[in-house]
Amino acid sequence: MSYHNPVLLKESVDALNIKEDGVYVDVTFGGGGHSREILSRLGDKGRLFAFDQDPDAQQNKIDDPRFVLIGENFRFISRFLRFYGVKKVDGVLADLGVSSHQFDEAERGFSTRFDADLDMRMDQKSELSGKKIINKYTEEQLSDMLFLYGELRNARTLAKTIVEARADKEIKTSFELKEVLQRFLPKAKEHKILAQIFQAIRIEVNQELEVLKEFLQQIPQLLNEGGRLSVISYHSLEDRLVKRFIQTGLFSGEPEKDFYGNTNEPLKKVGKMIVPTKEEIKENNRARSAKLRIATLK
Repeated sequence: MSYHNPVLLKESVDALNIKEDGVYVDVTFGGGGHSREILSRLGDKGRLFAFDQDPDAQQNKIDDPRFVLIGENFRFISRFLRFYGVKKVDGVLADLGVSSHQFDEAERGFSTRFDADLDMRMDQKSELSGKKIINKYTEEQLSDMLFLYGELRNARTLAKTIVEARADKEIKTSFELKEVLQRFLPKAKEHKILAQIFQAIRIEVNQELEVLKEFLQQIPQLLNEGGRLSVISYHSLEDRLVKRFIQTGLFSGEPEKDFYGNTNEPLKKVGKMIVPTKEEIKENNRARSAKLRIATLK
């Protein structure tokens, strides 16, 4: 699996509690690792739908009559499943974040390791790129983005520095951005801080948290009774949203209580949060921050 080494492969697919004749969805197809594992557990009457808006991922399409790959963003999960005559499913798997392939392809601009165009678009048709954000957003917009999505305490100073630098010359590449912010990147923390900055830009470019919210809100109506949701997240912003939605059915505030003080959350968690073993992290360093949460209809 050179395209993408799937994290928590067995655990995340076990979580779906697969029925041989069930209908399942892998909303983050990537290299197809999770999809192949699901297909291996399905019988002839089972069906698997997968989503991926990245044209690179669509090259990995699986030749199997039980499988359909939909080249769209998974925020539109219900709409596109209805197009195929599917209103309810038995399980949904999401492996959030960026695939190994996207990090390793220098020209995609996701990685801090390469000097590449500041792109970061998962959907290559999108008009909003990292370069556009860095050069066109106001100082306040940049500051908010770096603070909220990168969790950087010095977001205002970073934003001010970017705005001052781009007044002289457009910031086009990852290394140019790195150079502009060099004085805020002490050797011992350079990689961590850069990762936070790039994460903030990437989340903004791809609207990752909004996409996740829209997706989660559709799950209660989409799952059959006993159906399962299996979600792997890689940073606290995603994990908080997933955890909170499973607990309360909301992203903020508290659920309303009825006359008797009962609340009506649509989902309930299954088991405890699962993290990769030391062995898996040793084999695949990108697994180190992964968290798997499982839920079913209440």
